[in-house]
Amino acid sequence: MDPSADSSPSTSPAEAYAAARRRGRYPELARFTGELAFTFDDFQVRGCEALEDGHGVLVCAPTGAGKTVVGEFAVHLALAEGRKCFYTTPIKALSNQKFADLTERYGTGTVGLLTGDTSVNGDAQIVVMTTEVLRNMLYAGSTALDNLGYVVMDEIHYLADRFRGAVWEEVILHLPAYVRVVGLSATVSNAEEFGEWLVAVRGDTTVVVDEHRPVPLWQHMLVGGRLMDLFAGESDTGEATINPRLLRRVEETARMHAPAGAGKGGRNRRGGPPRMPRYRPPSRTEVIDRLDRAALLPAIVFIFSRAGCDAAVTQCRHSRLRLNTPDEVAEVRRVVDARTADLPPDDLAVLGYWEWRDGLEQGVAAHHAGLLPAFKETVEELFVRGLVKVVFATETLALGINMPARTVVLERLVKYNGEAHVDLTAGEYTQLTGRAGRRGIDVEGHAVVLWQPGMDPRQVGGLASTRTYPLKSSFRPGYNMAVNLVGQLGAAEARGMLERSFAQFQADRSVVGLSRRIDRNAEALRGYADAVPGDFEQMREYAQLRRAISEREKTLSRQNTAARRVETARSLENLRKGDVISVPGGRRAGLAVVVDPGLDQMEEPRPVVVTEDRWSGPLSVANFPAPVEPLGRVKLPRHVELRSAKTRRDIASSLRNTGITRPGRQRRRGSDAASDSELVELRRQVRAHPVHGMADREAGLRWVERHERLAAENAKLERKVAATTHSLARSFDRIRGLLAERGYLGDDGDEVTGHGGTLSRLYSESDLLAAECVRHRVWHGLGPAELAAVVSTLVYEARRDATAEAKVPSGPVSDAWRETVRVWTDLVDDERRHRLDRTREPDAGFAWPVYRWARGESLEKVLTTAETNGQELSAGDFVRWARQVIDLLDQLKAVLGKEHPVGGAAGKAARSLRRGVVAAGEV
Repeated sequence: MDPSADSSPSTSPAEAYAAARRRGRYPELARFTGELAFTFDDFQVRGCEALEDGHGVLVCAPTGAGKTVVGEFAVHLALAEGRKCFYTTPIKALSNQKFADLTERYGTGTVGLLTGDTSVNGDAQIVVMTTEVLRNMLYAGSTALDNLGYVVMDEIHYLADRFRGAVWEEVILHLPAYVRVVGLSATVSNAEEFGEWLVAVRGDTTVVVDEHRPVPLWQHMLVGGRLMDLFAGESDTGEATINPRLLRRVEETARMHAPAGAGKGGRNRRGGPPRMPRYRPPSRTEVIDRLDRAALLPAIVFIFSRAGCDAAVTQCRHSRLRLNTPDEVAEVRRVVDARTADLPPDDLAVLGYWEWRDGLEQGVAAHHAGLLPAFKETVEELFVRGLVKVVFATETLALGINMPARTVVLERLVKYNGEAHVDLTAGEYTQLTGRAGRRGIDVEGHAVVLWQPGMDPRQVGGLASTRTYPLKSSFRPGYNMAVNLVGQLGAAEARGMLERSFAQFQADRSVVGLSRRIDRNAEALRGYADAVPGDFEQMREYAQLRRAISEREKTLSRQNTAARRVETARSLENLRKGDVISVPGGRRAGLAVVVDPGLDQMEEPRPVVVTEDRWSGPLSVANFPAPVEPLGRVKLPRHVELRSAKTRRDIASSLRNTGITRPGRQRRRGSDAASDSELVELRRQVRAHPVHGMADREAGLRWVERHERLAAENAKLERKVAATTHSLARSFDRIRGLLAERGYLGDDGDEVTGHGGTLSRLYSESDLLAAECVRHRVWHGLGPAELAAVVSTLVYEARRDATAEAKVPSGPVSDAWRETVRVWTDLVDDERRHRLDRTREPDAGFAWPVYRWARGESLEKVLTTAETNGQELSAGDFVRWARQVIDLLDQLKAVLGKEHPVGGAAGKAARSLRRGVVAAGEV
């Protein structure tokens, strides 16, 4: 909960009376506010009042504005009414954070936690959980849903996430109508549209939008060592104007230094003026020192690279930078000791523990997906408590975790997305800089962009002043979703539910504008037809005849050109060394002698010639409009050295002495138009057509041409509308078709089979592939470590810049891996036939590491062996992927049972993986 920075101002008697009436109307809100030591903002009050009035609520507000107050009021109402409240978050770290907050307030007996691998007091009245856990409960018809009154969906804008966003919509669509949904979202530019959809599918929902930042944000650029404001007031139109002093400073700095990509300074080779020195941006320690002197710490420095974040910490550790006092160092040590007590002592060195701890004591740390979870959580706690002053982070920090700072620094405005370096969007810039400014602590927040050569402050100003962050649905039906929907609702009702999704809602809205254009075009088409003199259909028929003549003439011309090219190429193939030919046109026009026929079995001939003016080089078919005939011969030596000027001069002289003259201009062969029966017939029909003799024929034809162009455009729009309307339902039907073929649904696609029941409980990106491997006994006979290795191929996904070739242990693992790939290949063939998105190819990049770990090998051996094999695998990545493998193994055990060969092995494999750093901090 974010307390307000402002104390309540003195109120007039009228305001006091109005407040008293409001307290009488909203007694629970009055009790809730009475427990808190700060005054609510208007948007918080509106959201809470809507909840007490019995409405669902969508709250959209900037990061740090305090929107979680509305979610916590839903918890308060549930307790007051004796009902349950589920508080959902997108990631486990957020769930843990919220669980700790609510437990501190309401006690351990009242609050529970469910995150897939963690279950604490799951039957409590208030349960914090990841969104996937709630989705699974809904599909399973869990009794935990009994007496559920409220569901808080924190960070609800996650439904735009390409990989996991569909889960949010599934939950919203499946929750019983009597459950009130509280959606908490970052500021999005289409909040009203999202709210309208919630009203359509959930009933009465109040949309509360607040774009006011509780802590003002100041934008700066650091040019060299000078920190300057980005903006200097507003123009007459209300737009922010770029600071002219900043523009001058940037121009001067750019003028004094070589442009980006230029070589080093110093004198150039030819003794000219010295080159300009390259621009040297301030080092990271210099940037931090500058921020520290300006009292702008704590800061988050966004570096769009894990290696860059780690390197930045190393640079700070090797400098004289010391940001913590001795007392703060002592407290850092205490927190680190408590947070890392579960880590095996033998693993500390390979984890880089001592270097990490040294950085924390200095007040600096990295934060990225490759960090060990225990390290990452420690950094988060220390930063929030002000014991870490600078965090070097990748953009993942901008999502979810509550880590506000006084200042946010962007080293660059370009990031690598795994395929290419791309510019930051305005939405990404807003999201990153939104971390600046801590409510209740800072009077203002600061965003600092480091200037680089080629960076225009106007570009930065455009990013900083644009507030476009549209929420776009990523909802798509998948295999697991399809069998669950059919099992719960039946095919017909399931199609209807998909039609109610936010994805279809947005698609249908896009169709509204297209439909209007189609209607306007149809009206214009009628006007064009009325403007045609005489009979419109006759005029259109005449235009079609003329078009047919034009097309036939083009076809004949192309045929003639192709035939002529073939004949010319054949004539060039017949040329021999010493033949004299005439080059009819172009820069090489005149007589030439062939010194090399230039024959090639795979390509057209390119004879090498010497011309009268001593030029030597290859010619091609393009140089000759007609077949080439030799005009005579010149005797040449057996070996011709064309690089010798004397040789070329002698050949040119011999050519002139032959007395051969250049023939007259060759005429192109006429086309076959006159003798083409189809063209003759079309021309006869045109001459005989009634329109042919009309005086205003050409004017009418121009109207027909406009009509045809617009009709073609309208047909294209209509196809687009047809493809968009009911698109999710059609995709669902194609999925049902494939599942019915493979035995997961009945022949009519309206009944879940036994295999479909297995699929319905497998929640994975490769759910159907996992089910197919179980069904076809691909993994039967594998031991626990072997099964972990093969199952990892369905979970792991190498980073896009990975170069090492994946290998698997030989023997049973290799055999099962090959068979898994064969099953995937068959599946992809069927997906292609049904026009469905392809299941991701299994990736064996994690097979060896997880196999070694399951066999009990040390973390050091697992990671060093991976590095030896050319794999980039940090300890944090290893733990993250190992836990995802455990998750799928746990699912296989739960679905198949421990008596099943695969289910039993999966349970043993999961237990063998849950040790050391992988198990540390799980509960």
